[in-house]
Amino acid sequence: MSGFVLGVVPEIRFGPGRVADVVTKAEALAGRGAMVLIVADPALEAAGITGLARDLLGKAGFETQTYDTFAGEARAADVDGAAAMARQGGARLVLGLGGGTALDTAKLAACCAVSGLPAMAYALCATPLPENRLPLIAVPTTAGTGSEATRVSVYSDAAKNKVWAWGEELKPDVAILDPELTVALPPAITAGTGLDALVHAIEAATNKQANAGNDLYCLEAIRLIAENLEKAVHHPGDIAARGAMLLASCYGGIGIDNCGTALAHNIAHAVANLAPIPHGRATGLAMMASMDWVAEGNRPGFARVATALGSDDPVGAFARLVRASGLKVSLADELAHVTPDLLARHMALPANAPMRKSTLRYPSGDDLLMLAERFLGLS
Repeated sequence: MSGFVLGVVPEIRFGPGRVADVVTKAEALAGRGAMVLIVADPALEAAGITGLARDLLGKAGFETQTYDTFAGEARAADVDGAAAMARQGGARLVLGLGGGTALDTAKLAACCAVSGLPAMAYALCATPLPENRLPLIAVPTTAGTGSEATRVSVYSDAAKNKVWAWGEELKPDVAILDPELTVALPPAITAGTGLDALVHAIEAATNKQANAGNDLYCLEAIRLIAENLEKAVHHPGDIAARGAMLLASCYGGIGIDNCGTALAHNIAHAVANLAPIPHGRATGLAMMASMDWVAEGNRPGFARVATALGSDDPVGAFARLVRASGLKVSLADELAHVTPDLLARHMALPANAPMRKSTLRYPSGDDLLMLAERFLGLS
């Protein structure tokens, strides 16, 4: 068996009602009475979740301020806005509350608040991250990105191009996984985020960096999603299914933290430069378009994926899950302005090179064009 190294996993607290643990962990990390910056998905205010976090902390003697004015996926401007609020308010801890946008924003804001540098200073690792970032707690309310377990923040620049910052400093100190916080997710978001987690696990288990230790997380994530995605979509109050999806998302996050992603994410990030397609939907459809081609370069790895999916046909099983989730497959309306050549050129950009290079079957320029045609032709 080949050797491997696995990165540190944040403290994970899982179970219904675990959101209350923000109090004990905030006290341990920042001290009672500290100012806490809550970076929250805007939709969580109406759902009562942001208020719940504020009330829990307030009753325990903490001061809070909330940054929740962003929309869509993470942007450099929002990281800078959250960091400025933290500095001006004297925050001693950052609490990320929401999906990938909120968590990625919170993670990098915890660094920028200390360094005083803008988010773009850290794009593509141009500047080392500060070692003394503010303590960080992540509370995901979607089961998709696994950002609560990773050392990366993905965000867009002023031109809406996706970039990323990477480093151990971005990994949260604590991840609190409370399935009760995910029951209000609409079916389409449940489906899209769930497929994103599934793609994370499949790619981390089959790319060039895959290893037996990391597969323990990835294959279990695949199994959990295969058994619970449809339940979570069609029976949103099923706490057991919601919990399984939340765990799978976290395991998938651990998977990509150790081994990274691959071609489906290359396609999805390229699409993000061209149209506002939700990331989870983009990655799910990208894998649907490319999985059989990628699998030709790693039959043993995809055989293990098939077993985890409960099928002898991983490509067919994945496509069935996509369609059973109710996710809209055709992109004809949203990407009518995008040609295969344009998409392929964005897939070949330097920012997307790591995902291309990590794919075991390396795609040439002609392959990128063929895969772009496949993706745009899904129906």
